[in-house]
Amino acid sequence: MKELLRTTDIVRLSFLTALLRDAGLEPLVLDNHMSVLEGSANAIPRRLAVRDEDFSRAKWVLEESGEQLDAE
Repeated sequence: MKELLRTTDIVRLSFLTALLRDAGLEPLVLDNHMSVLEGSANAIPRRLAVRDEDFSRAKWVLEESGEQLDAE
């Protein structure tokens, strides 16, 4: 798995996940259940990742939609 980005914005995360799924990719949201430990303060960023072989395509899909990614 390769990480595309980290964010505390769950709306953005949901949107980006939908974009990737629409492109036929299977993204994975990591750290999604950390809110239980943090008391729902949304302080711990969630990570959006894809399989290694899908990384280039996923990055292209998100960048074409105007997203700036943390990943190199």
